[in-house]
Amino acid sequence: MAELTKAFEYEIEEISLIPSGGGKFEVVINNNLVYSKLRTNRHAEPGEVLGLVRKII
Repeated sequence: MAELTKAFEYEIEEISLIPSGGGKFEVVINNNLVYSKLRTNRHAEPGEVLGLVRKII
């Protein structure tokens, strides 16, 4: 999350972290799924989520 807040300090109003079981997480921007550990069955690579968010913002 720190990576996102640093890169998009002026574009992002709020980031929420909602814990769930088993280490699953999803990144959603404006109701669009950006990344899902649940669907990929793997952790995101360093910078991967940031790159995906950059494509959207």
